[in-house]
Amino acid sequence: MLHATAYFMQQSTPRLLEICAGSIQSAVAAQAGGAHRIELCQNLEQGGTTPSHGLIRQVLSRLAIPVFVLIRPRPGNFHYDADELAIMAADVAQCRALGCAGVVIGSLDATGRVDVASCRTLIEAAGPLQITFHRAFDVCQNQAQALEEIIGLGCHRVLTSGGEASAPAGQAQLAALVRQAAGRIRIMPGAGVTPATLPALMQATGAPEFHASAKRLVGLPTAPATEFDAPRWETDAATVAELVAQLRGATQA
Repeated sequence: MLHATAYFMQQSTPRLLEICAGSIQSAVAAQAGGAHRIELCQNLEQGGTTPSHGLIRQVLSRLAIPVFVLIRPRPGNFHYDADELAIMAADVAQCRALGCAGVVIGSLDATGRVDVASCRTLIEAAGPLQITFHRAFDVCQNQAQALEEIIGLGCHRVLTSGGEASAPAGQAQLAALVRQAAGRIRIMPGAGVTPATLPALMQATGAPEFHASAKRLVGLPTAPATEFDAPRWETDAATVAELVAQLRGATQA
């Protein structure tokens, strides 16, 4: 059963869809499909890294919806050294100067807890920008404790699969996080969010926002194949529109 606050949010708050976009093509498709916001990144096959300055500028020039930028200097774990933290702080400052609406951050200490000091440095660099704590949260052993630390930092939302490989697999934990958050921060389920899984996730979690890639395979290699050929996935506007329609229908029901 949902906490009373979560139930109220589920019934009365318009649900939002964020699309993870790894290119200008995906960003434009996300907006065309009716997405409410994008998370811009690159190298999605590695979990996402910070996009280039040029990509950020081009996306901002083409989109009217809010653009959040992933701040992650490399693949791998989320424990960063001083040089990496300096890079991230500079990237956050660049996003602020370019006019992004938000940044997506996350830093853990050597024990796997939220690195409050490092995160605070990035949040201070962000100034008035919205702050999402990304799926580094899913690596934390004690998510209840981590959530309180993230709330204390002043973050606006947490992107999470509930500690599982996908949001559908973690929906029980996601519901528990929504109850714990009690309106103090937004819990945004992500990973495996599709038109087939979204209705059950909405019902089970009461979450106010959802994160998806809505991707489809494009640009198949042509014969003869070369060492540079690789599968390419881009956001599909029709799939975005289907997700948005599901969210709208649930809010109006």
